[in-house]
Amino acid sequence: MTAPAQDLWNFAAVAAFGLEAVVARELVDLGFDKPTIEDGRVWFRADAAGLCRASLHLRSADRILLVLGRFDARDFGALFDQTRDLPWERWLGLDARFPVSGRSIRSQLHSVPDCQRIVKKAIVERLKSAWSVAWCPETGPEYAVEVALVDDLATLTIDTSGEGLHKRGYRIQGGAAPLRETLAAGLVQLSYWRPGRLLLDPFCGSGTILIEAAMLGRRIPPGLNRTFAAEAWPQVPAPVWDAAREQARAAILPPLTTRLLGGDRDAAVLNQARRAARAAGVADDIEFTSRAASDWTELPAYGCLIANPPYGERLGTQPEVEDLYRRLGEDCQRLDAWSLYVLTAHPGFEALFGRKADRRRKLYNAKIACTYFQYFGPRPPREG
Repeated sequence: MTAPAQDLWNFAAVAAFGLEAVVARELVDLGFDKPTIEDGRVWFRADAAGLCRASLHLRSADRILLVLGRFDARDFGALFDQTRDLPWERWLGLDARFPVSGRSIRSQLHSVPDCQRIVKKAIVERLKSAWSVAWCPETGPEYAVEVALVDDLATLTIDTSGEGLHKRGYRIQGGAAPLRETLAAGLVQLSYWRPGRLLLDPFCGSGTILIEAAMLGRRIPPGLNRTFAAEAWPQVPAPVWDAAREQARAAILPPLTTRLLGGDRDAAVLNQARRAARAAGVADDIEFTSRAASDWTELPAYGCLIANPPYGERLGTQPEVEDLYRRLGEDCQRLDAWSLYVLTAHPGFEALFGRKADRRRKLYNAKIACTYFQYFGPRPPREG
């Protein structure tokens, strides 16, 4: 049943809306050839070692799915027959557990429970025939199957990640409205910040943006201290995972030469941020300070500000938020050589901030539609 190590398999990296290009660029940087972008998915091919590498290193993807097949399915017969025709026995052993989830968008097969039952039955029939058995005990490793129908196109996948890839293992307790780690990593990668340049988050909360930036700058893999569903699969044996982790640890860089700065008025949430930074291995790279956003008065001429201030959705009232944005705009006037990046759901941010953004990108923070406002400063002069 074990697939040869050199085989290339089809995968989809699931990405939040607006981050697909970031995930594709990450895959290219990791050595994967020609990833293909669709809404919410980045398709790529990899062998067992490549799956391990992607699982450990992808920062802005939500999870990685093994793609078994894609086909048109406008009735239950087509869904059953084409699901049964896929080589499930290559992945699912005699004792494999394979719960089936589903979703349907703009498709004739709109009853998700019925689609799940059809797919489950088709897989069982395929395995009974392949293994010459009367039933499947489902007592072994889990292979979480999903049937996704979008515009009558069915995609059959197996989840390789288990818990979402945003589960890095360093967050002990989030703040009142924590930013998801994958989105925070995307915000950093969409900015001009690079190691050696000052980075400030004046609304740092539990510190997610700064922690993700420090991990990126030091090349600390986000998945280094967690496990993945595919680690229980015989197709991806333990020595392959061990080699990937050993190679990842060897590539980690020493502490940053320029510490990152984070501020928040809530001392309790800053203590959470410090604990998370220690758990992530970047405590020496970040300085957390209890202060308001307007208190950052002594800053160098060049730097980057990345912030996820309150929107008035889950934290703060609308008048408070709007006053905060006005004051932030006033405070940032003296940072005329800085690059500024603000994520917010407030539709009137630019008017309140007092400047039109150089670029805007639509993103989602959980289910809240947001805009990432980007203000580009000049390139810092080279030393000497």
